[in-house]
Amino acid sequence: IQRAGDVIPQVLEVDLSKRPSDSKPYQFPTHCPACGSVVIKSEEDVVLRCPNKFGCNAQIKEALKHFVSKDAFDIEGLGKKQIDNFFEEGRIKNFVDIFKLESAEKSSSNPLIKKEGWGEKSTKNLFAAINFKRKIDLHRFIYALGIRYVGENTAKLIANNFSSFKNFKDKMLAI
Repeated sequence: IQRAGDVIPQVLEVDLSKRPSDSKPYQFPTHCPACGSVVIKSEEDVVLRCPNKFGCNAQIKEALKHFVSKDAFDIEGLGKKQIDNFFEEGRIKNFVDIFKLESAEKSSSNPLIKKEGWGEKSTKNLFAAINFKRKIDLHRFIYALGIRYVGENTAKLIANNFSSFKNFKDKMLAI
């Protein structure tokens, strides 16, 4: 192994004498373990990906976790654990459901306030945190969308270019 760049090591050769005699070649998956879709490998990537972005529950949950993460919407009290739980219960299935959670809870047969670990105060605090984040900076919103290759810095550049959510929305709808 040698240093190939700033961080990434380069494998020059393999010492096969150290490999167990009963080892078998690794079989890459052909299907997504979460939704069963046939995985794909694009020419510009070295990874296999599930193409079912909007139908694969694993991808949807991870997108929701990214959406509420610290550098995105940063909704206090709504972290990875709560997203997993709320998704499995059907409370939150997409980004919009986060902002409809309080109104949905009013007609729920299994309200959040009655769940173990939740009470009146924690539920009110969660709804207050969600409502507080209804307006955020445009760059945080763009980053929260989880667009591939759009990190925090690129999101800031895009936001600076459009300067307002209205301009951003109008241009996106015009595409």
